[in-house]
Amino acid sequence: MFPRIWALLCLVGAAAQAVDASRGIQPDEYRLRRGKVREILAKDKGILVLYGASEDERGDLRSRFFQEANFYYLTGWTEPGARLLLTATDEYLFLPPRNETKERYTGRKVAPSDANATSFTGFTDVLPNGRFEVTFFQKLETTEKLYALISVNRQSPLRRLVGQRPIENAAPLIFPLRQVKSPAELALIQRSIDVSIDAHRAAWNRATPGLFEYQVSATMTNVYFEAGCERSSYPPIVGSGPNSTILHYNRNDRRMDAGEVLLMDVAGECSMYAADITRTIPVNGKFSDREREIYNIVLGAQRAAIAAVKPGMRLAKEGENSLFQIAVEYMNQHGKSLKGEPIGKYFTHGLGHHVGLEVHDPGLPATPLVPGNVITIEPGLYIPEEGIGVRIEDMVLVTEDGSKVLTAALPADPEAIEQALHARKR
Repeated sequence: MFPRIWALLCLVGAAAQAVDASRGIQPDEYRLRRGKVREILAKDKGILVLYGASEDERGDLRSRFFQEANFYYLTGWTEPGARLLLTATDEYLFLPPRNETKERYTGRKVAPSDANATSFTGFTDVLPNGRFEVTFFQKLETTEKLYALISVNRQSPLRRLVGQRPIENAAPLIFPLRQVKSPAELALIQRSIDVSIDAHRAAWNRATPGLFEYQVSATMTNVYFEAGCERSSYPPIVGSGPNSTILHYNRNDRRMDAGEVLLMDVAGECSMYAADITRTIPVNGKFSDREREIYNIVLGAQRAAIAAVKPGMRLAKEGENSLFQIAVEYMNQHGKSLKGEPIGKYFTHGLGHHVGLEVHDPGLPATPLVPGNVITIEPGLYIPEEGIGVRIEDMVLVTEDGSKVLTAALPADPEAIEQALHARKR
């Protein structure tokens, strides 16, 4: 299934007028994605319903509206309150009516009655939300399976309509498609990566003893916001000294001192696609002997894991073809704690995850990698008693016979980092 999806998405990408970040995803690609789902619905005699995010769920006075990722993946639609209904033969996009009061605050939206609604949305059938229930029940009469996204935190709104009728989880229909990135998606991901690399270089140029973590964070986010990214892929993690050992530290309020490392896990999300990059640098421009030792162990483990990335390998911590095991075995063979224990005990999280429309895109660690997957490889060692935390995170594209490091433009070699810090502006 996966190679066929990859081939089809590549064909669509090649057929587009241009596959680059400036053009984004073309309407034909969204139609192809829906077509792949409809093929499954035809076999199952099923229908699929997805609810887009509402303004109440995503977006308030402090943050802009962002569409639910699966809904966006199949529609490309970025406005709130929409619904999608797919059958084996039909595609319906339902839009809310115009609300002039809300539009005074959030801007004019496309309404189903607008003359250009079909061309603007890429759907032939654009209907008002008021027509959803009657259309849904008409299609439901001749179907055997009903698909919707089922969340552990939120019951599908369909439950009110269908009572006790079983609702199948739509994740197995959509997630395999999302895991395999098309050329157009890769171009958008690379755009997010490139500006995030610029952000890290800006941080290297500024980070000095006496500066606060939040000042480094502000320098970084400003770079990708200035470049047009809509938001950070995740809350920026800028941890110095003891904070470098806290995996998801994001208070960013400590003053950094000489003789410490600074861990920066920061990246932007541009055109809905996320980047995820981590580098660890010495605050005063030069690693101590112990910091360099720990750093080189992490870097060696990362390089060993990246060298092994290819179709069929897995991110899982255990079992056959485990990239995690390659990394932790390297750590244990090349370093020890101050008590003489294997140093791999300080590697306290997974080796990586899929990245795409979400920084943690769908993809289970136990699932074998396939061409078109974009993953992170991010080993780390976090030693609280020494106040040293080192993580090195790069984004990797799985190819037909190996991999390509998409973040290779940002150095990870300690000598290159020290050289860049030595040359920074004072």
